[in-house]
Amino acid sequence: MCGIVGYIGKKDALSVLLDSLKRLEYRGYDSAGIAYQNGNGVEVYKTKGKIKDLQQILPCPLPDIRVGLGHTRWATHGEPSTRNAHPHRAGGVVVVHNGIIENYRELRTQLLTEGHQLTSDTDTEVIPHMISKNLASGHSIKKAIDETIAHLRGTFALGIMSETQPYTLFAVRRGSPLVVCFGEGEFFFASDIPAILPYSRKFIFLEDGQICTLTPEGLELSCLDNGGSVPVEDRITEIAWTPSLAEKEGYDHFMLKEIYEQPRTVSDTFAEWIKDPQGLLDESGLTQEITLGLRRLHIVACGTSYHAALIGKYLIEGIARVPVDVEIASEYRYKKPIIERGTLFISITQSGETADTLAAQREVKQRGATTLTICNVLGSTSSREADSVLYTHAGPEIGVASTKAFTAQMTALCLFALALAIRRGKLNYKEACALKSHLLKIPDLLEKTLEKDDAIKELARTLIYAKGFLYLGRGINYPIALEGALKLKEISYIHAEGYPAGEMKHGPIALIEEGLPVVVLAPRDDLFEKIFSNIEEVKARGGRVIAVTDNPESLANKVNDLIEVPTTHHTLFPFVNVIPLQLLSYHIAVLRGCDVDQPRNLAKSVTVE
Repeated sequence: MCGIVGYIGKKDALSVLLDSLKRLEYRGYDSAGIAYQNGNGVEVYKTKGKIKDLQQILPCPLPDIRVGLGHTRWATHGEPSTRNAHPHRAGGVVVVHNGIIENYRELRTQLLTEGHQLTSDTDTEVIPHMISKNLASGHSIKKAIDETIAHLRGTFALGIMSETQPYTLFAVRRGSPLVVCFGEGEFFFASDIPAILPYSRKFIFLEDGQICTLTPEGLELSCLDNGGSVPVEDRITEIAWTPSLAEKEGYDHFMLKEIYEQPRTVSDTFAEWIKDPQGLLDESGLTQEITLGLRRLHIVACGTSYHAALIGKYLIEGIARVPVDVEIASEYRYKKPIIERGTLFISITQSGETADTLAAQREVKQRGATTLTICNVLGSTSSREADSVLYTHAGPEIGVASTKAFTAQMTALCLFALALAIRRGKLNYKEACALKSHLLKIPDLLEKTLEKDDAIKELARTLIYAKGFLYLGRGINYPIALEGALKLKEISYIHAEGYPAGEMKHGPIALIEEGLPVVVLAPRDDLFEKIFSNIEEVKARGGRVIAVTDNPESLANKVNDLIEVPTTHHTLFPFVNVIPLQLLSYHIAVLRGCDVDQPRNLAKSVTVE
């Protein structure tokens, strides 16, 4: 989950690398480093801490250089420290790495036996030593890299630089994401699009087993294991995202900006298909034969995407009447899933690079299942490998805690459920039009919900010393309780639990004590009386009830705090209910002095298992 970047071209390379690393810092921020060619060899600067700490140790003024590598780390092997920070070097070879080398212990033992001096605890350090050893055997740098990669087990993306070819960079991918970008007389690679979005819109998504050679004259793309070259022109994807989408634009944090972008995210995601939902199925590659023969869906995802998947289950089963199983991706692949005829597998992943989700998708493809991915990144691994793709249109999400990607995923799932129900004859024309009409109003309802921000901030001031929270919901709002609890845990470091309210008496009620904040989702639906009973149970035991509701008149004087949301169709309440929980978590975290965009121990894209 580290971030790597490389640059070669006409610009001041150090300025480009530092700028790109700042844009990649959501992938890891416990240490950082830069390496560059100074004309006489390679210089390396690295330190524990963030990019701002790296800037403090760089030469002043910055040297005028044209080629270099950068890295921002999320630690896996070895504690966060300067000696474990990347880049790692051996002789004149320098490497930055994202991923895991599974057999590094045996490789390390072999290198130590041969007299190599290894000074870090990382798995990465074996790579430059092995390349350097192969160079000493008389191999060219390209051959030395190829020979090294052949002995590595695991998933990785590598940036490599050697003093033997001072104006050349190498980018290698096996499993971990890596994109290459080119502008006018300059070339880049990075772990993710936002890092280099300000410089060009033309990207090449490296595939597994590919190596890209970057020189001032151009790019050369080829396969590892002495494979043939790959035509660069055939691999170019133009990205429509604008650089401003990866900027704060006046907001204090990316997370707050992304919360406020959700009305547009929802609108952009349904805009193309709301008039003709069935066209969505056709465009994504789900034929009538597949959808009419559908017997069951398996949906897998991780983290916030898993909560979106749970909402998808309620939507698809409730509207399209198809049975749905939802699994955490990291568990699914190890449980020997039963893939019956007529099963559609859906993966949900913002980045399209989540390791566990990709592994599950590959597993079921091998077993013959039809696969659909709901993804936010054009050209990502998940979108390339799935049989069908349904893109969300959230734009780049920089804050580590997902917000707008979540509502985009809910929107896509709602559209999918609607399209499937129409095609399978489970909704008539009048019912379909009514649901579409409600969905079209969601962006405006989200805008109205965001107007509660100041009131939610004042509420947050009274909650910053709480030791724990309980979140309760019923039906389709239960996953929103889970998501609210996750957001609070992620960015404020306060323990929180999300529960289906009907489970209160089966254990969680023991947690209720005087003053415990209990956030209750209480929309005006057919479960309102049930949730009202849960509120009374909490109040009777001294809990502090914070109700999120469109039915304030029924709860006045019955709860401690009210957050009023607009009313909507009962299946769409998750859209308006999640916004207050995102804002509440955000303000509590800010008031507690937490780094909401880069919470401790977390990284945006989990690209290693």
